[in-house]
Amino acid sequence: MSVIFSTHPLHPQAEALLKAAGDLRIASAPDPETLLREGAGAEIVIVRARIPLAFFQLASMLRAVIRHGAGIDMIPYDTATAAGVLIANVPGANALTVAEHVLMVSLALLRQFRPMDRDLRNIGWSAGRAHSDRALDLAGRTMGIVGMGSVGKAVFRIAKYGFGLEIVANSRAPASLPHGVRFVSVDDLVSTADIVVLCCPLTPETTGLVSRDRIARMKPGTILVNVSRGPVVDDAALIQALEGGRIGGAALDVFSTQPLPLEHPYFRLNNVIVTPHLAGITEESMMRMGTEAAAEAIRVLEGGFPTNLRNPEVIQHYRRRFPA
Repeated sequence: MSVIFSTHPLHPQAEALLKAAGDLRIASAPDPETLLREGAGAEIVIVRARIPLAFFQLASMLRAVIRHGAGIDMIPYDTATAAGVLIANVPGANALTVAEHVLMVSLALLRQFRPMDRDLRNIGWSAGRAHSDRALDLAGRTMGIVGMGSVGKAVFRIAKYGFGLEIVANSRAPASLPHGVRFVSVDDLVSTADIVVLCCPLTPETTGLVSRDRIARMKPGTILVNVSRGPVVDDAALIQALEGGRIGGAALDVFSTQPLPLEHPYFRLNNVIVTPHLAGITEESMMRMGTEAAAEAIRVLEGGFPTNLRNPEVIQHYRRRFPA
């Protein structure tokens, strides 16, 4: 029976599908040593934690690694491809969930929700109500979206047609932008938008994309929302801008170091909303991501290729490893 290994527990519906297709094993912990030890002999790995390089040297039966989500930065692309292992993901499964999070935190920052709630609870009614003097409407503002994949397009639809925002965007594929989006350079985007939303994948080109210079270009009051990856942002420059009131605030779901240490400056800033990398996680999105990842796994076990194959250059090597 084929061994299917998951770095984390999955939605019950996904686990049921995988148990019917093979011997499903769930890692007891997501650290590299445990993954190497418990993942031995796996043909399929469902990825919700970073996969160590050594995994691909030791797992001779490994056919595919399938990301439970969109970003594939947890998978060492070159190492997996060189080993003849298929890489897949489920890019659209949690897009709407992430988009809802983006609008939620944008509204919370504009309406001063965090300091209002704190002062209402700790000081009283009038202290909480006083924050409304600095509250702002979302309607009528310009949102800039960096990265227009599944998440970026979902953010666009809600922001444009739900709240009537003006949308500018930057994408690697400008021709694929939906009607109603104006393409701009990243420099123009950060200097134009009232709300800058990062939805791009982490690549060498996007690492440090929101640099000190680009943060300096932002208008006073600009809000930055990051649901991409932590290294896309220059943390030191962002902290300085937030501490000095140079920009309005930030909502950060992802960080260069995760878990984020409790002593990190982001935790003490009133104009920052910090969430623990959960923008794409709800009951419904976990079901969608899990069942779509399970469907991709079953496709491979049945001799096919994933619908969302991310390294097509591996196919010839893979066929040599696993002849039909």
